Amino acid sequence: MLAQTMLPMTTQQRIQHLYWRAGFGPRPEDVDASMSPRKALRKLLRESEKYEPLDSPPMHYAELRPPFVPSAAPASGPDSRVAGMTTTPDRMATSANTAPVIATLTPRSLLTGSDATKLPLLRRRQLTPQQRKMENEGIREAFYQMNIGWLDRMAGSSAQLREKMTFFWHGHFACRVRQPAPALQLNNTIRKLALGKFGDLLLAVSKEPAMLQFLNNQQNRKQHPNENFAREVMELFTIGRGNYTEHDVKEAARAFTGWSSDESYQFIFRQKQHDAGPKTFLGRTGNFGGEDILNILLEQPKTAEFITTKLYRFFVNDTPNLAHIQSLAQAFYKSQYDISDLLERMFSADWFYEAANVGTRIKSPIELLAGIKRTLGVRLENPRPLLGYQKALGQTLFEPPNVAGWPGGRNWIDSSSLLLRLQLPQVLFKNAQFNVALKEDENDIAPSVSRADRTFRQQVKTHLELKPLADFLAKIPEEQHAAKLSEFLLQTPIRPENLALVQQMATKAPSEARLKTMITSLLALPEYQLM
Repeated sequence: MLAQTMLPMTTQQRIQHLYWRAGFGPRPEDVDASMSPRKALRKLLRESEKYEPLDSPPMHYAELRPPFVPSAAPASGPDSRVAGMTTTPDRMATSANTAPVIATLTPRSLLTGSDATKLPLLRRRQLTPQQRKMENEGIREAFYQMNIGWLDRMAGSSAQLREKMTFFWHGHFACRVRQPAPALQLNNTIRKLALGKFGDLLLAVSKEPAMLQFLNNQQNRKQHPNENFAREVMELFTIGRGNYTEHDVKEAARAFTGWSSDESYQFIFRQKQHDAGPKTFLGRTGNFGGEDILNILLEQPKTAEFITTKLYRFFVNDTPNLAHIQSLAQAFYKSQYDISDLLERMFSADWFYEAANVGTRIKSPIELLAGIKRTLGVRLENPRPLLGYQKALGQTLFEPPNVAGWPGGRNWIDSSSLLLRLQLPQVLFKNAQFNVALKEDENDIAPSVSRADRTFRQQVKTHLELKPLADFLAKIPEEQHAAKLSEFLLQTPIRPENLALVQQMATKAPSEARLKTMITSLLALPEYQLM
């Protein structure tokens, strides 16, 4: 997109490049002149060792799920509203011979003891329209809390590499389910194993109820095998298209029969539904189960090459370098798929910091939003517009478009999305109104709504933490502030005419607003879209 300078990179530029690729961007305090890129990498690895699940009191509703049970009286008191879910009674029709019946919904997971067993289950088809609406609103609110909670984690966590890898695997193991509880459970399973051995991660994800449901393995029985799960495990998760046959898909599907989950979102193996006969897969014959299929796939060097290529394209360059990938893949295979070891090799390589790999990747919408929040300490009084930005820009956490995930690269940019990206700083930092008609999504809870109803309008009030940046510029002459700030915020050199324009706008602004004016101007440049 933009021409790259051939000048040698400074230490600051290398550290910034590392933080953008291995995390969600540097803060001013991360750019320490006394720290080498190697020390910065060790710091990133060390701070990402600890696993912390994504969970908080506002996300408690994510645990609520059908089946519901009917209550005899309307809910009241502090428990009548759970994380945005209103248990307003739905008054049923009455007649002369019947007394009014007031029905409320209580998620079965909130009941304990005999209460949980005495009441009959209320399946979704038995719910009234009002009750369905209440359930849908609760689901929507739960996903909102999970989404914003994760975006805050990306921006604020010191475990930058773990969160960035969770984000990568979120696209690699793309999964979209209606219920928030299994979606959050899958996300935390990925987060826990994101930097460990790929084999452990693959097995754990393959047994997650969300994934089994999304890829229809609940319907995979020995009498009627369903090939969807087995096909995607090979095509998208491990060995890649062209390295297996249709016969391998059919045999693998037989091996995965019986893999299922219960209503508590726990993996269960249904022995009676499993095909226990001999199977031939990738040239080997045996009485294989699902674990055997995964192990055979891990034994294939092509799997290491496939995963390494996806990681290279995500962290280094959209255009694969076969020599670099081959060397990394061989080491990855020999290490028994040690993800941390692979990343350390990648981020330590001299070619990682070559000009061709710096400032050449287009930020995904999530990387753009999380990066603005992290590098500038941005805080929104009401974070709800962040969900609208994600939808408008084409990437919403927990809502991949399909099992292949987001295509990325130049697919992020078209005429409308680029305009929205360039307008975003004005919206965030000048309390402007964001007004855009969101694309209709067939997977939304309320599809087929009018354009007017899909138009997102909301004024945004933000707080920008300027002190770290002011300290960063404190020892620099004022006339050099724009240039120094551009070196920090942009991963490609600013064009002289753009720098002159930024300086001119800052000069016209009141002294107390100059720093904010420079930031807003720099983030509105096309160069800021690159990392």
